[in-house]
Amino acid sequence: MSTTFLACLAIIFIIIFKLLNVNSSPQKPKLYCKDELFKDRIMKICSSELSENYIPTRLWGFSGHVQTILQSLIGRVKCPWPLGDRIYISMPDGSTLTYDLYQPLNLSHDEDITVAVCPGVGNSSESVYIRTFVHYAQCHGYRIAVLNHIGVIDSINVTSPRIFTYGHTDDYAAMITSLVKKFPSTHIISVGFSLGGNLVTKYLGEINVPKPSNIIGAVSICQGYDANTATTCLLKWQNFQRFYLYVLTENVKSIIMKHRNVLMADEVKRKYNLNEREIIGAATLPDLDEAYTCKIHNFPSTKELYSWSSCINYLKNIEKPIIFINSMDDPLVPEILLRPIREFAESHPKVLYIETQHGGHLGFYEHGLINPNPLTWLDRILVSLLGGVAFANNDLIMKRSTTMAM
Repeated sequence: MSTTFLACLAIIFIIIFKLLNVNSSPQKPKLYCKDELFKDRIMKICSSELSENYIPTRLWGFSGHVQTILQSLIGRVKCPWPLGDRIYISMPDGSTLTYDLYQPLNLSHDEDITVAVCPGVGNSSESVYIRTFVHYAQCHGYRIAVLNHIGVIDSINVTSPRIFTYGHTDDYAAMITSLVKKFPSTHIISVGFSLGGNLVTKYLGEINVPKPSNIIGAVSICQGYDANTATTCLLKWQNFQRFYLYVLTENVKSIIMKHRNVLMADEVKRKYNLNEREIIGAATLPDLDEAYTCKIHNFPSTKELYSWSSCINYLKNIEKPIIFINSMDDPLVPEILLRPIREFAESHPKVLYIETQHGGHLGFYEHGLINPNPLTWLDRILVSLLGGVAFANNDLIMKRSTTMAM
């Protein structure tokens, strides 16, 4: 073998090792919380997940890129397909909203608790990571409702000139209202993934949006909090962020074009001054939002749209207990986006921020050398946190139950 070949081989191995970050070691999640009583109550239920190291899959799990890409491509290992009922809601603007409702597979706790899930961009109840979480939560005695973002599921027709957006919470609010009508005595815990985390958090912080007393808390996972700052970061090539922005853009664009017969009908284009070529040619999400979303929802620019949409501007109004989870190696959520949520958790009551060193974006695969466990750390911690939120709100639950019994 020539010296040149060996040198090239060594360089390739160095690059691979650097990308896989194999020299990292498992670490405990970091907790940020001002309210020690709230933290202690959560820890009583979640001590095994929060007091022990999160151990990613050895060969590739220490790379946030690999975790993120695998989650996007395959979702979860040996994913179940829970059976539920699809609920249809006619929205005031003519949209057809749906959510899937799953009943508990056993009664492992006394309270009637419904988990109201809001998935990430382009996701629904059919997404693999959602199905895995739903099945695991069902097995622990929870009823689960999963919002299907408008335009995502092929078999559900789009009936108005819009799809889901980053900041409009009307769809999630409609699902909550429907759940309360169906189960008046249930206690609701809101759970949001990525985009859904922003929607859930913003919904809880919106002053003029009525919220039922049934809601006892929320959990947000892997969201970015501030769309303007996030977009500025994702437009850069650093850490391959521009690549992920391209994927997100094409994902949303494909949903728009899939329903172009409704979204791009001639009367719709005239009414909202839409240029189909600009929409098709949009290279980034800001371009796409400027060509489509801003016009449909009457925003003068993406800056105003993103500012109105971002939950960072609504955090101070949240009255319910809330828990946030992010990983430091999430390539879609750079570290700069996490600083405000750390500060918020350290200055407000009944707020807990959980930060892991590894996990990527919605990945959190764990154990094994190459093949991870079918159940991820995220699935385990989420179900534990549901119990923690319920335990931390025992006084509220007892108060509501007493009031309804009178």
